[in-house]
Amino acid sequence: MTCRLSGAVALITGASSGIGAATAHRLAAAGSSVALVARRGDRLDALVAEIQSNGGSAVAVTADISDRTQANAAVESVVERFGRIDILVNNAGLMLLGPVVGANVEEWERMLAINVRGLLYITHAALPYLLDAAANGPRSVADIVNISSVAGRRASALFGIYNLTKFGVSGFTESLRQEVTRRHVRVGVLEPGAVATELGSHNNDRVQGELLDPFNAQHEVLHADDIADGIEFMVTRPRHASIAELFIMPTDQVT
Repeated sequence: MTCRLSGAVALITGASSGIGAATAHRLAAAGSSVALVARRGDRLDALVAEIQSNGGSAVAVTADISDRTQANAAVESVVERFGRIDILVNNAGLMLLGPVVGANVEEWERMLAINVRGLLYITHAALPYLLDAAANGPRSVADIVNISSVAGRRASALFGIYNLTKFGVSGFTESLRQEVTRRHVRVGVLEPGAVATELGSHNNDRVQGELLDPFNAQHEVLHADDIADGIEFMVTRPRHASIAELFIMPTDQVT
């Protein structure tokens, strides 16, 4: 087992499946204690058991981060358990696709709540601890990795509100990077192309059948661990090196 993150504490949102779960395994194997934040407590408990059975350190924190009170409480519970936070991975996200004309506005609200407000709430609550870790922790550096998307780089029809949220994540990430990077809190955005996770499964049957299923059938899409590998790369760079943006695409995905 490599120990490049020995002694570090990582908080990962959206950790109950997909990229979040794969990242938890990766960072735990690299020596970090991992705090797993999501709404599905049963899945978190199972993941904690897997990590611990492999010799890692993990704790489950059941929370809906789109609720500011719960987001704040989640961060505080991690600090109470481990004493600090060195790494924050903002992975929780929702992708509901379809036309803007005649759209179900409640779906917009759900995406804005999770993709934007949840990320902001967790980041705001964690920043004082990340700044302290960079100034006083053994690594002398802290990390924030925000998971955006290729949809945060270019807009497409039927992706309108998802585009809005992911463009927003990318813009916020760069602004925050400029604000805190000289204090050795590294802030980076990771933008995946198509990944085989549950992300698309929340769409209705028409979107699934006419848009997502045909795309996935025609492409060799990424796996969650491909993205977790990128996250591990970002947070294990030497203190003087910061990955501000990482764009990972399936080899056969052009756009």
